[in-house]
Amino acid sequence: MDLFENMERENRRQNEPLAARMRPRDLSEYIGQEHFLGPGKLLRRLIDAKRLGSILLYGPPGTGKTTLAHLLAKHTGGAFRQLSAVTSGVKELREVLQWAQDEVSSGQPKPLLFIDEIHRFNRSQQDALLPDVESGIISLIGATTSNPFFAVNGALLSRSQIFQLQPLQESQIVQLLERAIADKERGLGWIPIQADKAALEYLARIVEGDARQALGALEVAVLSCPKRPVVIDLPLAQESVQQKLIQFDPSGDQHYDMASALIKSIRGSDPDASLYWLARMLESGEDIRFLCRRLVILASEDVGNADPNALTLAVSAMQACEFIGLPEAQLTLSQTVIYLACAPKSNSATVAIGLARQEVRQGQLIPVPIHLRDKHYVGADQLGHGKGYQYSHNSDDGVAAQDYLGVDRIFYTPTDRGAEREMGERLLRIREKLQEAKKGTAS
Repeated sequence: MDLFENMERENRRQNEPLAARMRPRDLSEYIGQEHFLGPGKLLRRLIDAKRLGSILLYGPPGTGKTTLAHLLAKHTGGAFRQLSAVTSGVKELREVLQWAQDEVSSGQPKPLLFIDEIHRFNRSQQDALLPDVESGIISLIGATTSNPFFAVNGALLSRSQIFQLQPLQESQIVQLLERAIADKERGLGWIPIQADKAALEYLARIVEGDARQALGALEVAVLSCPKRPVVIDLPLAQESVQQKLIQFDPSGDQHYDMASALIKSIRGSDPDASLYWLARMLESGEDIRFLCRRLVILASEDVGNADPNALTLAVSAMQACEFIGLPEAQLTLSQTVIYLACAPKSNSATVAIGLARQEVRQGQLIPVPIHLRDKHYVGADQLGHGKGYQYSHNSDDGVAAQDYLGVDRIFYTPTDRGAEREMGERLLRIREKLQEAKKGTAS
């Protein structure tokens, strides 16, 4: 490398954003993901043994997927090539696979191919990787922000280890910011900086685990301040960070994860957590029809007869949201979510229909008892249909002592919560009377 190449590389480096300049040069500088990179953990063992196969790195932006891919190449000793599934097609993919075959044929270590946003490759592009992955020509490192179980072909999944990267903790983000402030070679150490701990903690909290955004905000704060030394206090930190963009993919796993968190929080009777997940979904641009459908389902599935008004309220909320729309519909949704979260819970209706349908699918079908069959047609009397049927309203309590199924089965077991307690007490008396009828028939 000559003098001019060194100068060009240095010029490019000086113009790189802080997050790029502070990218770890070694695994010892890499922060986070101890659940698979810590001592004795799977990926660490594979790296130490230099037996890295094909892996998929799955996690939100700014958690270090690209950085980790570069470090894996360095520690395993293989040549490294990078493609972006957004800008690369089959032609580029075939060229790099041919390069990998040439490397191995010449006796070089197995190269690493890093494909960013691998979920953007279509099925045929993903299938094109299979022969070289299967034969061991390349170590494929795929990075994706989408759940690979939804976005990557099953054949490729079965040949890869999946490692899920978690958002960095606030303390880890603060550590990265402090490192950037102190580093004179790659960071901001050449500028006198006085950083309040509260300001750094604010940046770490607001970026929600995204190290790249945190370092970008720090760089904006320092370079936009003409005074020396630069004093990074809380107001400057708040001005320097952009509002966190809440990602929304109506078909992605984060969409379903937040919906799951909302439903489970309501089921768990926590109105505060329920409101938070509702707010996250609304801020993300969630379709209020999807929210309403989920709340109507929950009203029957998880509240049920413990509070029969829950279903009425959920259906009313659905109709109101359709009528008024956002932003006012957030008030209706908030009211409904709070009511459902605080309502007594029962899934006995859910369990009951499940048991009944299981009986139909697996058991011998029960014929309709003669006295319950339709008699409103000519000839029904000759067949005896409806004979012996007792009209319930002729009984003092509105319950006729007769058999309605022909066999002993109990599918519905009420809880002792909310309105279902009273229903259960009444049902106990009803079942005693119905049981008397069955005993009379048997005798």
